[in-house]
Amino acid sequence: MVNLSKPTDSLASAVCAGHRAAIGKALSLVEGDSVAASRFCQEITGYTGQATVIGLTGPAGCGKSTLINAAIAHLRRQGLQVAVAAVDPSSTITGGAILGDRLRMTNHAQDAGVFIRSLSSRGHLGGLTRHIHRMVDVFDAAGFDVVMVETVGTGQNEQEITQITDARIVVCTGGQGDDIQALKAGILEIADVLVVNKADLIPAKTTIEQLRSGLALRQSGNRKVPVIATNALSGEGIDEMLTAANTAAQGQNSTRADRRHARIRELLAQSSAELVKGKVLGDESGLITTLCDQIAMGQRSIKDCATDFLHELSS
Repeated sequence: MVNLSKPTDSLASAVCAGHRAAIGKALSLVEGDSVAASRFCQEITGYTGQATVIGLTGPAGCGKSTLINAAIAHLRRQGLQVAVAAVDPSSTITGGAILGDRLRMTNHAQDAGVFIRSLSSRGHLGGLTRHIHRMVDVFDAAGFDVVMVETVGTGQNEQEITQITDARIVVCTGGQGDDIQALKAGILEIADVLVVNKADLIPAKTTIEQLRSGLALRQSGNRKVPVIATNALSGEGIDEMLTAANTAAQGQNSTRADRRHARIRELLAQSSAELVKGKVLGDESGLITTLCDQIAMGQRSIKDCATDFLHELSS
């Protein structure tokens, strides 16, 4: 439910009004763990929940960024405002994003209806960055109709994207054995839409057949995942891909409000775990030392000691 009251925070007000400079400043703010960042996120929460959030994942080199570039053009022709959060690998020197994705999306750099932000994964597992959910909320509150989230492209451990998106597109290319191997790794289990990009390549037909055969063995009930051939350079299959993603987003068994509530519950669990971890590592009362000694001597299990510590925290 949208909050009709005006935010008291000036930055939040500017973001909700769609001011680009404020959006950029807010994205930088929410990457941190400051009190100001938490307060800002609280201010904009009532203005979120309207955007359709689409995730794109898949092995490096499959053409995700080029595909997004083509998708942006298609969505803009429909009059929709589009934001992109592209998670890049971290630089080993600075820790910042390498910015490869922005270089592939320069066609839209001057379009006021498009906002592209490259983000550093900073070593975060899951193919994303730690506070990606906050950044999606910034774009959502700013009034973007579609928010596209591109993972770093490790191709193995990217299921976190299911927690923040309404629909997931998994991108493969023809002739890459690792793409089909990903079926066994589980990444394709999260797909609402399967895309075989670079469809002009001869092996793409074989990949499509293999994916459809694999899905036929795995799919059950009414959940049918379409396999779509695309060519990001020519625009082939882009409309079909976006239509399928939108259908998946609108056809979820749960409502958007329910999915958002589930996401908030997950974020609450993560935050609680981080706080408990800080308490354990910073404990100076001697309780943790005693519990560690008991575990080391085989007197008690880690789970039992953890339960004791949580009980101590709540008492």
